[in-house]
Amino acid sequence: MAKKANSIQATEVGPTGRPWPDLPATRPPSDGVKNGLIIAMCNQKGGVGKTTTTINLGAALAETGRKILLVDFDPQGSASVGLGVNPHTLERTIYNLLLSRTIDASDVIVPTGVEGMDILPANIDLSAAELQLVSEVAREHTLKRVLDRLRPDYDIILIDCAPSLGLLTVNALTAADKVLTPLECEFFALRGIALLTDTITKVKDRLNPDLEMLGILGTMFDARTLHSREVLDRVIQAFGETVFHTVIRRTVKFPETTVAGEPITTYAPESSGADQYRSLAREVLARCPDA
Repeated sequence: MAKKANSIQATEVGPTGRPWPDLPATRPPSDGVKNGLIIAMCNQKGGVGKTTTTINLGAALAETGRKILLVDFDPQGSASVGLGVNPHTLERTIYNLLLSRTIDASDVIVPTGVEGMDILPANIDLSAAELQLVSEVAREHTLKRVLDRLRPDYDIILIDCAPSLGLLTVNALTAADKVLTPLECEFFALRGIALLTDTITKVKDRLNPDLEMLGILGTMFDARTLHSREVLDRVIQAFGETVFHTVIRRTVKFPETTVAGEPITTYAPESSGADQYRSLAREVLARCPDA
């Protein structure tokens, strides 16, 4: 869809085959009041666009004047690299915050090149945390204890989860208020959604009763292929209005932004990819009226 996100009309049929919802104009954040809404980007399958969505949704939300914190919770450190942070040169990361109560978050948080957006970086050290947390009391709540202290400083906190359903991901789901699931429009990605849904249900029942599904986001969509269209149709049939109306299409711009170390909203602000993430930001804010 070539139109800007700000010109979407409720009568237009979007890429999901449904009319666009009547999205209000992007509102400014509440005066001086930080909500600290925590959203986990979660899908146990790798390569579905979790990190791309975390970075670019965060940047699009920051454009609305909100204070955003990205939490790189993947030992690969992809979100850190995608924002120009070299994870190998970091003295402290989210790993240190998880395992030490003497380190302050301000010593770990790194400002990004996007105004109003910071990141809690990660590197390969985080892979050891999963083993070390096993012997901890209330190990599933370790990340929650860290992020609860940061809620008053940020409007929205986005967690880029690892591509697994291990203890790190359970920590992220226990800390989160909402779950956003990027889903590649490809058959094998669709097969794993039931396992993820089951994990979310178990976390909600046993660890975090307030956890809610924010939505499923179709990513890497190619309208030219029947396969992409069929997968998107099946997701909508199964999950209905849980599926975002915004769809993220394949574009060469996204790999370029990783090399540049910045989000697409600054690397190619007039591109269709930037517009799609601004549209997603509007949908997220419409679904989270207190954010």
